[in-house]
Amino acid sequence: MKLAWLPLALFLCACSPNQDPEVLRLGGPFEFTSQDPSRDGFVYTRLQIAETLLDVDNDGQLIPGLAEHWRISPDGLTWQFDLRHGVRFHDGTPLTAEAAAHALGIAADKPGVLQSAPIAEVLARDPRTLTVRLSRAYNPLGAVLAHYTTAILAPSSYRADGNVAWMHGTGPYRLEEFDPPHRLRVTRVDNYWGEPARIPQVVYLTGHRAESRALQVMAGQTDIIYTLDPASLDLLSRRDDVKVHSDPIPRTIQIKLNAGHPFLAEREARQAISQALDREQIASRIVRVPGGEANQLLPPSVAGWHDPELSPIPFDPAGARALLAGLGWAPSADGILQRDGQRFHLTMITYADRPELFIVATALQAQLRDIGVSLDVSIVNSSGIPSGHHDGSLQMALVARNYGNVADPLSMLIDDYGDGGSGDWGAMGWRNEELPALLQRLTAEPVAARYAAGAQRVAAVLAEELPVIPVLFYTQQTAVASRVENFSFDPYERNYRVSEMSFAE
Repeated sequence: MKLAWLPLALFLCACSPNQDPEVLRLGGPFEFTSQDPSRDGFVYTRLQIAETLLDVDNDGQLIPGLAEHWRISPDGLTWQFDLRHGVRFHDGTPLTAEAAAHALGIAADKPGVLQSAPIAEVLARDPRTLTVRLSRAYNPLGAVLAHYTTAILAPSSYRADGNVAWMHGTGPYRLEEFDPPHRLRVTRVDNYWGEPARIPQVVYLTGHRAESRALQVMAGQTDIIYTLDPASLDLLSRRDDVKVHSDPIPRTIQIKLNAGHPFLAEREARQAISQALDREQIASRIVRVPGGEANQLLPPSVAGWHDPELSPIPFDPAGARALLAGLGWAPSADGILQRDGQRFHLTMITYADRPELFIVATALQAQLRDIGVSLDVSIVNSSGIPSGHHDGSLQMALVARNYGNVADPLSMLIDDYGDGGSGDWGAMGWRNEELPALLQRLTAEPVAARYAAGAQRVAAVLAEELPVIPVLFYTQQTAVASRVENFSFDPYERNYRVSEMSFAE
């Protein structure tokens, strides 16, 4: 691998490093194709171009955003938001309740989390008061209104058909150059309503291979690289001009599997696969994050939905073989299990946006081979996973599921398990009566203690039934050049916090 990088490394080292005191350069794996929040809004909230009514702190608690106060009626059907004074969009027009209602109305008609909310109407009572009325109580609404797909844009941002012509947000940076799918440039807003940014310009670059991005920061061509591959960590850790930040985030590397497949339908088969995984070895030797083994789907950072009393999942290949033998599987001459004339052979797909996934998948391939399960591994576009769910072709997929995509994971869990137990990124072919009904009840549960108890029951059902198999709790690895000061990482991945950063004198 080092030899394969050598020509690129020599090329990068021959280039002049980026020492422009006016420009911060960021690099990441995720491409973008539009300025529409419903499609690529994560880029624009991370770069602090667009903002939402509510925000989220490091613990996943809702805090003021463009709305400085909010109130909920006793029946949970009416939410009222008081907008901040003095906020202007990047086109110079003021933020008003009417403009916010217009943006939310467009968002509600497009794919996104807002479609799951039972919104009856959005009203602008006066220039600074926005009222949202629901057809039924919906506890996750606040978290939904902190999601990037609900970013508030100026009315001039939209064409007549509701698509975005040019993004005019309210953040400390405005969009200056748009070059999809790989490059954006943003410029500091001088009259921002909050604390002004320190660095005048930020360039965001994406689409390169993980090892190439690491070499760019080592060569000084990029200041910050998000989502490093495990192989780069050793190289970066030996440098004085780059620091690697490791931050646990509410994301889990997990195996989505087709529980309707005849090899995976029995719970004992899923338990056997789970017990065959040496999570400790994968965490320490493959992804270089000792202690990252997952024993349930939701990580500790999603405290209300994580059961701290659950024991680690045992690494027990002998027990896994015994479970499969009890289901009628017996080893053939080459060690692969057979039953009724069929070999225990499956295909696992994963995607390259998270560079550790393919490496972890190949480790899983070897560990499952040890208990007699043959596994092919291939890389697809991430869109291939929901596509395989819908057409029934998916057998197994290794994914990094973000349980902090919405601050309260209830709406995401409904997406994953609410349709009788199935969802694009959650379970497949798994039927369960208790869990979908419980999730729906929690959307309107007014008593905090009952809500907490219900969340713990959700964690227990998922751990018992294993419709999806947890592997590792995710740690975000970020390389930061030494000239960058005041770096911090948002565990909910909403905001790169570039406005708080500065360059060393």
